[in-house]
Amino acid sequence: MKAVRFHETGGPEVLRYEDVDQPVPGAGQVRIRVAGSAYNPADGGIRGGFLPIPITLPHVPGYDVSGTIDALGDGVEGLAVGEDVIGLIPMTADGSAAQYVVAPAEVLVKAPTTIPAADAAGLPSVGLTASQALFEAGGLTAGQRLLINGAGGPVGGYAVQLAKRAGAYVIATASPRSSEIVKAAGADEIIDHTATSVLDAVTEPVDVLLNLAPITPDGFKALVARVRDGGVVVSTTPTVPTPGDEERNVRAATIFVHPDADVLSGLVDLVDRGELHVGIARRVPLSELPAIHRQAAAGEVHGKVVAVPPAA
Repeated sequence: MKAVRFHETGGPEVLRYEDVDQPVPGAGQVRIRVAGSAYNPADGGIRGGFLPIPITLPHVPGYDVSGTIDALGDGVEGLAVGEDVIGLIPMTADGSAAQYVVAPAEVLVKAPTTIPAADAAGLPSVGLTASQALFEAGGLTAGQRLLINGAGGPVGGYAVQLAKRAGAYVIATASPRSSEIVKAAGADEIIDHTATSVLDAVTEPVDVLLNLAPITPDGFKALVARVRDGGVVVSTTPTVPTPGDEERNVRAATIFVHPDADVLSGLVDLVDRGELHVGIARRVPLSELPAIHRQAAAGEVHGKVVAVPPAA
């Protein structure tokens, strides 16, 4: 089968599009004929050796997958050959940037039926990150005020949609390039962070601050002043410590996305009911995934990109 792999860590140039052996599912696993493999920034970090995630070389990247089950390992129940599924699969194992991938059955759920199969790969990790940040870590409830710093990216789009659906008042920062997407997602207020200071624009306290953007430690600490006493600061950027304020009982939490089949299944239901939009910026052949890594390293990837393998 065809796959994208790297035999050593490094820049995008270490990626190869090559022939590899088709994987065989072990106990508790299924094999998936891949319809789509979504690119995520962490893929570049793993390839570059920047993230402390143990992998075995050579390694196939890609931890978001959509596709069709074509083989079952021993002991798998509740899934069937021919079933369309999506999932957030282990980052430590060979991933979805291939024609076939094996994955633990427990992380997979039925795919949405109302969007193209390849596009469904754009949901798992970013949708779960948004949900876990808002509700598991942030405890967001109806009537609360939420500030999302960096709402223009893929996670931000889901966070705005899910927060609005939960009945929150959403203030979002976005650049002019992504402001229309954030507006369409349902944000109540949009701050153009390229033209306005967020500190100046947010004049009333918020209950939850969600940071999704690169930020300096000092800039992050300054934003905490806009969180009410007893509020929560949540971040998805582990390279910068998430600040709280013990004196005011402002809690801090850093999100590391984890599989959750129940939550993911709920997100799929929202998609199929038309209550959650899956935004895909580009679809590219799997053979062009190394170019996507190069573009991402240069800051030229905006929105979710899905790589589509050749027909098996």
